[in-house]
Formats: sequence, C-alpha cells, structure tokens
Amino acid sequence: MDFSYTDEQLDLRDSIIKFSGQELNDDLAEHDKNGRFPMDKWKKCADMQIMALPFPEEYGGHGANFLTTVLSYNALAYACKDAGLVHAIGTQILCGFQILHFGSDRQKQDFLPLVCSGEKIFAQAITEPDSGSDALSMRTKAEKAADGRYVLNGTKMFITNGPIADVVVVFALTDPAKKTLGGISCFIVEKEFAGFGRSKPLEKMGLKTLQNGELVFEDCHVPPTHLLGREGQGALIFNESMELERCFLPAAHLGTMERVTEKCVRYVNERNAFGHTIGKFQAVAHKIAQMKVNIELGKLMLHKAAALKDQKKRASLEASIGKLFISECLKKTCLDAVQIHGGYGFMTEYEIERDLRDSIAATIYSGTSEMQYNMISKMMGL
Repeated sequence: MDFSYTDEQLDLRDSIIKFSGQELNDDLAEHDKNGRFPMDKWKKCADMQIMALPFPEEYGGHGANFLTTVLSYNALAYACKDAGLVHAIGTQILCGFQILHFGSDRQKQDFLPLVCSGEKIFAQAITEPDSGSDALSMRTKAEKAADGRYVLNGTKMFITNGPIADVVVVFALTDPAKKTLGGISCFIVEKEFAGFGRSKPLEKMGLKTLQNGELVFEDCHVPPTHLLGREGQGALIFNESMELERCFLPAAHLGTMERVTEKCVRYVNERNAFGHTIGKFQAVAHKIAQMKVNIELGKLMLHKAAALKDQKKRASLEASIGKLFISECLKKTCLDAVQIHGGYGFMTEYEIERDLRDSIAATIYSGTSEMQYNMISKMMGL
C-alpha cells in the first residue's frame, strides 16, 4: 500500500488549513456558550466547495476520491476549532453519499447540487427515543396510500442538523413483519412536506454549535419519487452508510487530536517547574508520546479503510476498528491535555476543556464503542 500523498492532495490540504484557520474560528466561544450554529461559517465552507469534494462534476462536485475527501476533512478539523461545524459538514457529505450511491438519476439531479453548494442543509434520521444502538428496531412507519404516496408516522431523536435541515434522509418501516430482512425503506423528506415537524435544538454537554433535535412525522405524505433506493432496501442503505460514516468521521477526530497534541507540546516546552520545563518530566512526556503513537496508528487505520472504499471493496471490519480506536483515543488525548495544562486546562480561555467536552460524543454517535466491540467480535466469528 502506498502511504504517500500526491502534490494535489497536499496542496488541497494546505489550502483548507489556511482557509479554516483564517475564516472559521472567530466568535467560537460565544457561539459555543449560546449553542448557536455559525451559518456564516457554513456559507464560507460552501463557497470553499468543501461539501462538493467527493461528488461528480456534473452535479457541481469535484470528483475527488474517498481518500482525498478523508484527508481534506481531516485538515478541516485540524484547523477549525468548531467541532460542531465540522460535524455538520460531515453529515451533509454523508447524506450526499447516500443519494449518490442509491438515488435515482432524478434524485441525483435534484439533490446533489444542493449538497455540493450547501444551499440546503441535509440531515439523516435513524435514531429514535427507544432505539439508539439497536437502530434497526425503529418504530417509525411508512404506509403506502392508494395514491402511491407513503405516509410517515413516528419520531426520530438526537438528529444531527435536524432543527435546521431543509432535507432529511429518513429510515422507516414499510413492512414491520420483515424488519431488517426487507422491511425497512429510506425516504427523502423535504421540510415543506405537510406533517413534518421538529423541536428546538437540544442542549448538550459538548458540540454545542451542532444542532441536534427531535423530528416528528404525523401523517407526513412523501411522494414515491422520494423513495431512496428500492422499497425494503433500507437496511442495506443503513449498513453501507454506517460503513462510510465510520471511515469518514474519524478523520475529523484525528485532526482534533493533532491540533491538541501540538498545543500540548508548545505548552510543556514553555511551562517551567522545579527548575526546568515540564516536558522533561517523564509523566508528562509519556502522555504526549502516547498521543503521537495514537495519531500515527489512527492514520494507518483510516488510510487503509479509505483505500478499500476507493477500490470498491468492503471495509466493515476496518471501519469499526478505526472508529473504535480513534474515538477512544480522541477522548483520552483531550483528557490528558486538560491534565497536562493543569488549572489552565480547566479554564474556558485555554479551549482545552471545550475539546474534551466535544470529544465525549465521538464514542457514542455512529455506533457506541461497546457496539463496535460487539461487531468486531462477531466479524471474527465469535
């Protein structure tokens, strides 16, 4: 496997880092405090065409391969300190992947340009109040009416981008008796559809700028043209989507880990105690060395998973291993960073405490760490 990057990939990475550092970090403390989504920053990222990277040129994209997209997303998270904004953009791209891989020609023509331009905000609705890790035990139903339309009824919970989304990819039961064996279907729901409602953003421990909320469908009529894929194909779409998501979102976690580690290195080389810099203490140096080990191992895992997807191969095991390892390492890195910074790490001014709060969610969304262990052991034949 070739672990080198092309000059074009490196130039793109550098341009995203420069752009993000200059344009995306002002007013972050205020936005985080108030739980406000930075729409102006979203539009800047859209103008930078970050959402457009992996999609075909005919839809307004750039046709970048998956590895290039992963590298670019890593760069965004490295330089942009707003993990909520980064996650919102990741969700936009992942919804675009669903439409690209499973949508009809008409759906691609109608929706992918909106994904690429950022003109419309997309969300994915799977989780429900009573089905988190057991996502496919959902209760939301879609019954086919006499006129061919589907009528959705049910509730989705913790939906990323939900409170501000213009378009939502919704998973629902079309045949409750079959469930995962052809009983789940996927729909593209637009906010203008009658019967579609949503809550105000939920207050959270971290990722405060990211808008998460409850979506409610009460006799929401969806035309058959908005069925994504075939009826009963929802479990297949879900599994493929989760694999892509677990190959993609950890790229952002690695970007944050790199930024936090570099900040720790600078701090321990400047902070003095007992006659020398605290980086000379083995207890401190070993924490930072472990951060570097985790970053490099995480990169190898992510690179392998992305390369497999570019080769049109399955990467279920690699995606679960990468998601588990990188998300847990992100949490540990941020916790150690607070410890290294001591009292300053506990202060909002130093920003480390925000990174720690944001990191907790990484081990929960897209399949908890416990679920990743279950899936890995199952794929090993246990």
